[in-house]
Amino acid sequence: MNIELLRDYCLNKPAVTEGFPFGEDTLVFKVGEKMFLLIGLAEGNRFNAKCDPELAIELRERYNEVQPGYHMNKAHWNTVYMDGGLSDRQLCDMIDHSYQLIFSSLPKTKQAVITAQHT
Repeated sequence: MNIELLRDYCLNKPAVTEGFPFGEDTLVFKVGEKMFLLIGLAEGNRFNAKCDPELAIELRERYNEVQPGYHMNKAHWNTVYMDGGLSDRQLCDMIDHSYQLIFSSLPKTKQAVITAQHT
């Protein structure tokens, strides 16, 4: 996977927006105004994604490409390298997990609006 494919994948999810709240080098993807993924444009080979803390530890132990989130809360965020041994499916699963964690944390009314708009 490369940064263009990652961007397309994220933007195809319901109610996802993109922006540069941390400066022109970091592309951030949000759902319901809450960040679920960010990627540095300079490197372009890794992204930060939210993760259930227990799963985060498991993924870090299993894959060298998954590290504690760089400049993030390391219990809840992973830095995931896209240029290693992880398949596109595995990368997409991590993106999906991050999106779902954030979507599930939104107020039920906001979830319902997003779901209604994208069905």
